[in-house]
Amino acid sequence: MSARFTVDRIRTVTVLGAGTMGHGIAHVAALAGHDVRLYDVAQDAADAGRGKVAAALDKGVALGKVEASARDAALGRLVATAELGAACAGADLVVEAVPEKLDLKRELFAAVERAAPAGALLATNTSSLPVAKIAGAVADPARVVGMHFFNPVHLMKLLEVVRHAACDDSAVAAAVALGERWGKTPIVVKDSPGFASSRLGLALGLEAIRMVEEGVAAPADIDTAMKLGYGHPMGPLELTDLVGLDVRLGIADYLSDALGPGFEPPELLRQKVADGKLGKKSGEGFYRWVDGKRT
Repeated sequence: MSARFTVDRIRTVTVLGAGTMGHGIAHVAALAGHDVRLYDVAQDAADAGRGKVAAALDKGVALGKVEASARDAALGRLVATAELGAACAGADLVVEAVPEKLDLKRELFAAVERAAPAGALLATNTSSLPVAKIAGAVADPARVVGMHFFNPVHLMKLLEVVRHAACDDSAVAAAVALGERWGKTPIVVKDSPGFASSRLGLALGLEAIRMVEEGVAAPADIDTAMKLGYGHPMGPLELTDLVGLDVRLGIADYLSDALGPGFEPPELLRQKVADGKLGKKSGEGFYRWVDGKRT
């Protein structure tokens, strides 16, 4: 019996959401040779996402990491659109990369089911929400799999493939094989709260915030401890600024409900979010940021 999903059948890729993760996924898919439709609810947002892909590819060319011909070919395969039906028509893979709100993702997947081919593989880029609950929005949850990428997608090597109880084995295998073709190192994890990466990363990040709250050390010194003492490329507080303090707070609230008080957000994190200090995107979190650079 042939597999229901295979990587060789994935030629056209639709990415839903042109934000940080969405445009990054579109970038690697287009560079790998796929025809890509990058969708967002407003054409301006979709065009902005495509523009960020172009800028990243231009930087790759300038650094000698991407051939100019490969950049041009990738951009030629990448279309930005605000029409969900047009984005999903004929797609072999649809990857959802919208904000981490379960109701929003379920609503979108229900719409995708009506717009995409019945044989299309559907994937969610959620970093912590239950894939089974997202998959439950469609009549055939077996074709939904988690594909959790990391920011920036075109540079980060890890791909977390999340298997929920009703997921078809071939959907997992196809997601793993596709990740390898896109230059990623896939791991397969069970659909449990926070998966592997978010659960571990958040535990470290929350403890670092508690240490700041208690006056154990300054943020830069805590980050230096993890970089030089444990070989981490980035400290947990700088990473929190990069991810977004509001995003980290939302995941912590979810995991504390699901896993217990060990993931209860520190009051310092709640206060910074309430004050609008969300990290890099707002210009201040645990560090100050100017023109996208730490000061």
